[in-house]
Amino acid sequence: MTRANKLVLGTWKIIYNFHFIASILIAFVVAALYLTGGNRLFLEQHRKTTDSIQRCDLFSGKWIYDNVSYPLYKEKQCSFMVDVFACEKYGRKDFHYQKWRWQPHDCDLPRFNATALMEKLRGKKLVFVGDSLNQNQFGSMMCLIEPSIHPSSSKSLIWKGNSITFNATDYNATIEFYWSPFLVESNCDGMLNHPIRDHIIRVKAIEKHARLWTDADILIFDSFAWWLGPNMTLAWGSFGSSDAIYKEVGMRPRLYEMALNTWSDWLEIHINRTRTKLFFMSPSPIHSAGEDWGMDTGRNCYNETEPILNKEYWGSATDREMMQIVESAIHELETRGLKVEYLNITQLSDYRKDAHPSVHRRFWVPLTEEQLANPKSYSDCVHWCLPGVPDVWNVILYSYIMNSL
Repeated sequence: MTRANKLVLGTWKIIYNFHFIASILIAFVVAALYLTGGNRLFLEQHRKTTDSIQRCDLFSGKWIYDNVSYPLYKEKQCSFMVDVFACEKYGRKDFHYQKWRWQPHDCDLPRFNATALMEKLRGKKLVFVGDSLNQNQFGSMMCLIEPSIHPSSSKSLIWKGNSITFNATDYNATIEFYWSPFLVESNCDGMLNHPIRDHIIRVKAIEKHARLWTDADILIFDSFAWWLGPNMTLAWGSFGSSDAIYKEVGMRPRLYEMALNTWSDWLEIHINRTRTKLFFMSPSPIHSAGEDWGMDTGRNCYNETEPILNKEYWGSATDREMMQIVESAIHELETRGLKVEYLNITQLSDYRKDAHPSVHRRFWVPLTEEQLANPKSYSDCVHWCLPGVPDVWNVILYSYIMNSL
């Protein structure tokens, strides 16, 4: 009997302990659920930062004037600012162009965190490859990350050959811009000295440039504006060789497709799929035809100070066929096992006719009296003032990088 009582007592203790532990677990779960509800805003913000790419189209939205959180940096405080993009330095007086924030329809862009990005880039190399619009984005990135760089660190850029390089020694990281406007070889491959007209390209040759990209962990490509001329010359053989063959052609879309095929083939063979993340920026729009947004013929971005609010707007200078060629090349690469993220910043940028340097930049060739008498004739409606539109491109790029590395 005594033994039986002991067994019952022992069983009761086990049951009691089980219920005690279970109650603790249930209380913990309830508390966790309560805290989750109480911190819904925090969790939602976190979810928007980490899952926004999967849940939301970051490229569909509207511009909202925000003079509280924008601009993300001050032009005069950026040690890396170059004169082509320094609109305030060169006389622009209205600063509204700095204070527009891109707002996707169904989510929020994350706030750019320079330190978090540089921690992601620790021990890595990020390279922008392309033309001066990619240099524009590179310049924006440098201004955005500057707060994460220790004041005692060097803030100098190394200009060498086709590249501009910054070494962030605190993070053992490299951020670089590599000039290659056609991606393939051309007679325009000199970053500081290249012809504006009479472009000659070797549409099947890319190794001269691409061999310098193989050690990158992140590659961001662009190539569009330099393809807009009416005719180009194809070259077979080395530039300057006596046996080289040249032929002028006017099939711009076909040439673009051939160049992207060369680029794609090189990536497929040489890119380390487990290491390197690939991005391609869609065309940056040009605001050279004021009639597109209801102005008189002959007007352009000169003196424009407000964005375009018509959400259906699409500028005549942006070639949809060229965009489709890029998208097709990227899709084809994906079927071959290589992922390239296509950042479609075209339409969101197309609304921003107000954000170009226009006459407020350094011009490397002295302007003529005729040009000075007609500012529209030399207005830069291609590049972007900084701070400005490329900062949004980089916030979007940042969201992808933070989710992929």
